[in-house]
Amino acid sequence: MPPLSDDSGPPAPPLSLAEVEATARAAHAGQTDKAGRPYAEHLRAVAEGVRRRGGDEEQIAAAWLHDAVEDDALTEGWLDEAPLSRRTKDIVLALTKRAGEPPEAYAARILATPGARLVKEADLAHNADPARLAVLDAATRTRLTEKYTRMRALLGQG
Repeated sequence: MPPLSDDSGPPAPPLSLAEVEATARAAHAGQTDKAGRPYAEHLRAVAEGVRRRGGDEEQIAAAWLHDAVEDDALTEGWLDEAPLSRRTKDIVLALTKRAGEPPEAYAARILATPGARLVKEADLAHNADPARLAVLDAATRTRLTEKYTRMRALLGQG
């Protein structure tokens, strides 16, 4: 991961999208999704989904990092100090679910954070992809389908 700036000099230049991608891939190395696929495949799909939906570089950067704090791949302290825009950091934090948080509160935070809804839409689209869900057992597939449908409704998508 690129070093964080210290207090002895000027702030580090913002991370490029390539550096954000490399950081996210390194942070999630060895992690897999529910189907056993490398987790970086999900991050790439969400970043591409954001790009296809007209998202800007700050949103694409947030897409690469959207699960990093929630999954303990990176700390909130790292994010706070990282050479990223405030908007990118805010989107990542908005998409970071908190333990015991009701879905309504989570959705409200996403809706209140400029740029976060588009990233969450891309995340939901990939998570709910029928091809991804098809490899899961029936109970997990049903539970996740209901969860994603509910979140879409809370975000005003469905």
